[in-house]
Amino acid sequence: MTQPRLDVLCIGNAIVDVIADTDDAFLAEQGLAKNSMRLIDEEEAVRLYGLMGPGREVSGGSAGNTAAGVAALGLKAGFIGQVATDELGDIYRHDIESQGVEFLVEARGDVGATARSLILVTPDAHRTMNTFLGAAQRLESKAIDRDRIAEAAILYLEGYLWDPEVPRAAMEAAIEAAHAAGRKVAFTLSDTFCVDRHRSGFWDLLWDGKIDILFANEAEALAMAATDDIEEAKAVLARAVPLLVVTKSEKGASAISADERADVPAEPIERLVDTTGAGDLFAAGFLAGHARGMTLENSLRLGAIAAAEVIQHYGARPEKDLRALAGSLLA
Repeated sequence: MTQPRLDVLCIGNAIVDVIADTDDAFLAEQGLAKNSMRLIDEEEAVRLYGLMGPGREVSGGSAGNTAAGVAALGLKAGFIGQVATDELGDIYRHDIESQGVEFLVEARGDVGATARSLILVTPDAHRTMNTFLGAAQRLESKAIDRDRIAEAAILYLEGYLWDPEVPRAAMEAAIEAAHAAGRKVAFTLSDTFCVDRHRSGFWDLLWDGKIDILFANEAEALAMAATDDIEEAKAVLARAVPLLVVTKSEKGASAISADERADVPAEPIERLVDTTGAGDLFAAGFLAGHARGMTLENSLRLGAIAAAEVIQHYGARPEKDLRALAGSLLA
């Protein structure tokens, strides 16, 4: 097996986040469930955008955020996601490449508009996401270059992109290419709505041995295991995947691999501003540690450090020097 050129290659929705402050009254007025994520069409995206307060445009998307975090930690990262030949598509490519991530898919003019997520942040830092997938859900299998997949030590996939049939086929092709090259495949469940819609398909991935590293938060783990006991959920999932990582917000995170388990607390923060991207950056830290051969505990610690940085400001991309924050972990 050849030496990998990239440490982590991420595949996911290429989405530009539009983030605005709001309050509970606005959410209630719009019939929005606080701290949820819903898919919307382009008409609703235009309507809701017109009602939002001043917004900040930041390139996002779960796997894209993770790729940016991996690069910020000094590792080599790539990203595969579909954008359109429009202004937001140009913004997305520029932003992710400026952060040191290789963007491996050409923009297209026949896929509609570039995806965007309208993120409403309440004073308690909870975010309510309204996502128009647009071009992102038009990622096709022909965009998957098997040679590029084979160049990455770890292929990382987001559950959000499993929803539409076309990109699901692209991700399946990528999984096959990664394993054929002897590489590892990591997968994040992304959201409980993804689990509810695709629980059977996700279990098929696990039992068929297609996933080597599974990321889930507590709610997603409970939904997958159909239980209200988080330790039972971890045990059920750990039997189905070589390495399980479960995040628990302010309670820290756990990793289980065979008979080995590690638990770490959350990193202390000065002020909680916006939880957007916390799980994405945690995955970036953990994957960076894993790619460098760190212990489960140190990989979890690196994930906690990256997550703590991103929740102290708006947007899902790191603003401070993650390598400096990691200190001796990355020495």
